[in-house]
Amino acid sequence: MLILDHPYVSELLKNTAAELQIPVLKNEMAAGLKTEKELRLLEEAEFIKVIKEKGEFSLYSNSENSIGWISENLGFTGLPEKIELFKNKVKFRELLERLYPELYFKSAKFEELDEIRVEEIEKPFIIKPAVGFFSLGVHKVSTNEEWDSVLKSIKAEVEEIKELYPAQVLNVENFIIEGNVEGDEFAVDAYFNREGKPVVLNIFKHIFSSENDVSDRVYFTSKTVIETYREAIEDLLKEIGKLAGLRNFPLHIELRIAEDRKIQPIELNPMRFAGLCGTDIAYFAYGISTYRYFLEQLEPEWDKILADKEGKSFCLVMLNKSEDLNLNDVQAFDYEKLLSDFEKPLELRKADHEKRGYFGYMFTETRDSNWEEIERILKSDLREYITFKR
Repeated sequence: MLILDHPYVSELLKNTAAELQIPVLKNEMAAGLKTEKELRLLEEAEFIKVIKEKGEFSLYSNSENSIGWISENLGFTGLPEKIELFKNKVKFRELLERLYPELYFKSAKFEELDEIRVEEIEKPFIIKPAVGFFSLGVHKVSTNEEWDSVLKSIKAEVEEIKELYPAQVLNVENFIIEGNVEGDEFAVDAYFNREGKPVVLNIFKHIFSSENDVSDRVYFTSKTVIETYREAIEDLLKEIGKLAGLRNFPLHIELRIAEDRKIQPIELNPMRFAGLCGTDIAYFAYGISTYRYFLEQLEPEWDKILADKEGKSFCLVMLNKSEDLNLNDVQAFDYEKLLSDFEKPLELRKADHEKRGYFGYMFTETRDSNWEEIERILKSDLREYITFKR
């Protein structure tokens, strides 16, 4: 079963849905999609009826915009409770307390942020919306002196982004403050099969331009990343699956892994893989359609898949704006110039920056020997591609 919703459905996802003739909820987004083979669209009542009759089912949604519909219509499945357990970062931390009793966290309402006694909180710490999307509203605080500027940034961002997403996706009324988890950051697309076994479909390493950078500019996957971390991540997912009782459940989890291989989760996004269909990088890199693998309960044969991937990295590059850039000043973005700066662009997906707050994203294949092209875009404020209004 599939729920396809705004803001974006990729060609791979809609064509997979059409090819497999998976039942798709007929909503505004799905009804407007164009495919060579017609989608198997079901009206709401029929979609709900099929789920009731199936008893056991696999449901995937590309967008957290569908969370509200699931809560209103699929309460009988137990999914709304599972979604809330993970989507609300405070509840997620409470779930994991028995695994990570030492990790500090507390919740705070947006209107109470001015009252926080920052000198009483161990640093560094991270502050972010309790219900969030991408790195919107996320800040790292390393010293007491930074707090005033971080608070100003949060207030400005709240005004700018609060109208862009539904409350189920991004809710800036409540924030979570939590201890900074040390180590490299990773994101994982995975699912629990009908027996409750976790299946890893891709592992991305999230890299940053500086110690205080929390943006989503570059994620990459490679043979080394998969082989080094897959087993440890599967072990963690087994523990989470036991705590939450997960079966037939797709997810995107972000975590940090320290040098001693200790893993600590940052957040877990339910019912979907990497946002905005960014999960499609697994198809470009490894030939894995994550949607098909979940819906058909397939498992990657990693030894075969990785056999010819030595010396290559496959990158997801988010074209997000710098903090000091006012999108109202932007006249145009030069995508052709951007593509010319990479040795092997795989796919470019443009976005209306006025509606979405970013310029789009792209997939690239980069030889390890040419990694400087990734370092360059990682540190860029993108102004070299922007024409400003006069």
